[in-house]
Amino acid sequence: MAEHPHGLDAVTGTRPRPEPLDPPMLPFAIGGMGAFALAGVILLIADAPDRWLWVCLAGFLWGVPGLLTMLRYDANRRRRRALSHPRFEVHS
Repeated sequence: MAEHPHGLDAVTGTRPRPEPLDPPMLPFAIGGMGAFALAGVILLIADAPDRWLWVCLAGFLWGVPGLLTMLRYDANRRRRRALSHPRFEVHS
C-alpha cells in the first residue's frame, strides 16, 4: 500500500492510529499515598484541627487498596507488553 509523504495513508487519507498510553501506575499510587502522608505530618507539626489529620489518614489508608490494585495492574501490563512487543523483556 502506498504511503503519502506526510505519513497519511494513500487510500483513506488518514494517519495510522497511535497506540494508547499505558504507563506504569504504581508510581501514581505511591505518590498519592506519599502526598497524604506528607500533608499529615505537616498538619501535625502545624497543630492543625483534628479533622484534617483524619482526612490525611483516610487518604493514606484508601491508598493501600489502590496500591495493591496497581501492583496487579502493572504485573498484567508487563505480561501484555511482553506478548505484543517481542523485544520487551519481563524480569521477575
